[in-house]
Amino acid sequence: MKVLSFRLFFLSAAIALGSFATAFSQTQDQSNPSPLKFPVPKGISNQLFYLQRDPNTNTIICELNTDAKGQVNKDEPILVYWIRYDENSEKKELGYVQRKFAYGINSKAIGKDQYELRFVSHKKLPMYLVKSEEDKKYHVYVTVNNKKIQIERIFLRIEGGSFWLPNVKYVEIKGVNTSNNAVITERIKI
Repeated sequence: MKVLSFRLFFLSAAIALGSFATAFSQTQDQSNPSPLKFPVPKGISNQLFYLQRDPNTNTIICELNTDAKGQVNKDEPILVYWIRYDENSEKKELGYVQRKFAYGINSKAIGKDQYELRFVSHKKLPMYLVKSEEDKKYHVYVTVNNKKIQIERIFLRIEGGSFWLPNVKYVEIKGVNTSNNAVITERIKI
């Protein structure tokens, strides 16, 4: 029963994340901070960014998928999995519903060392996996409120609602503003 309730929650979060793409206005909203204290994932060498959401601290990790030689897997450049902080910080694969309807990422090669990424539940806001000329590492970028951001964290604030219609208050994207290298957080009110 516990597994089923987790799956139902993740499906509702997927629907919420999907509605984010179609129903948001790009205005900043600094109200309603989350009451939870979220950990920052550490020690993941190929981590690109992570995703957190209410109502618990379990975290989705998006990691660069490389082979033994350090080359990016062109068919699946991103590995997506959980760190279950509520379960002794265990690493766990996404379940089928989570992978297919919520947190899975579709990718498409668009050039040398460049991929377009989209969450399966959030197809309208493209992200781009690109190898940086400066540090020769891969990073994921998104444009929000006319600012290009190198993503570090995505946060989805859910406050009540139901399985099929969660009450998504906002989405925050935290990272580095590529125009001035300053840390930036853009909040998108739903």
